[in-house]
Amino acid sequence: MPEFVRSDPSMWEAVYADPSVPLDRALVRQIINDQRRLSRRWLYPIARIVSRVLVAIISIVKRVLPFRWMPLGTMDALCVWFLRRFVSPGAVELLIRHFVVETNLVNFIIRNTAVDMAPVTLRPETLAGLGDSAVVEHDVNVYDVLIALDGVALTQPETLDFRHLDIPPLDAERGRRRYLRLDIQTALCFMNIPFSMALTVEEYRRAVHSIRFDDSFLEILALVSGDDTFRHWKLAGMSLWMDSNVDVPRMVYRHALVCEYAHAHLVKLAGGAYPRDTAVGLD
Repeated sequence: MPEFVRSDPSMWEAVYADPSVPLDRALVRQIINDQRRLSRRWLYPIARIVSRVLVAIISIVKRVLPFRWMPLGTMDALCVWFLRRFVSPGAVELLIRHFVVETNLVNFIIRNTAVDMAPVTLRPETLAGLGDSAVVEHDVNVYDVLIALDGVALTQPETLDFRHLDIPPLDAERGRRRYLRLDIQTALCFMNIPFSMALTVEEYRRAVHSIRFDDSFLEILALVSGDDTFRHWKLAGMSLWMDSNVDVPRMVYRHALVCEYAHAHLVKLAGGAYPRDTAVGLD
């Protein structure tokens, strides 16, 4: 009888090798590298608590003083500056990429339904492209397409339109000097603070609630494509459940992963894959 040899497997190696993950291996490696940053292990647990407390206080006070504490342009400039100086290029690239991926998903639905709405154009390719109210526009696009779908039959068309699922080259300003190289989750904790200050109470609630439509989009993609795979990534996040007292950075991170999974599966259905020379970079 062979002697049992105790294995000492690497968690990260198993995550990378997991065949159920539909993402390109270069993208998986970049996400793992971001998760393994020291800031993710040591700073994120603290930043997560500080962010939630400050945002809760801001939300309470803004109900008494219901005006915009910070111009949206100032919020955009502050967040872009923060990303340039304190967030790792890999994390910045993942953030820029999310805007493109979600736009691709929204446009796939628009092109494959009878919805009376032009394709959305939010596809930033540079760090600077995250300014100019991109964060607000990103959330509004979700609401606009859902409202436009009211009364539209969600059935699979005879031919699916898979155009424009590409990811353009993204410029995260890797050559710029950074004082810190934070991971994306820690960065989201800090960025949520000026975000809550710049938006009105209702605008902030709307932005937070947009994440609850992930399950809605997955169901729409399943109906339009005729593929049940999209339903596997649901979290039972019912859009009728109004609750803004949530861990926003955590929800945003999961939202970004869900979008990546859905987008990768659309690329697979289209019969393609991301060319290796256009895969996201590592840092």
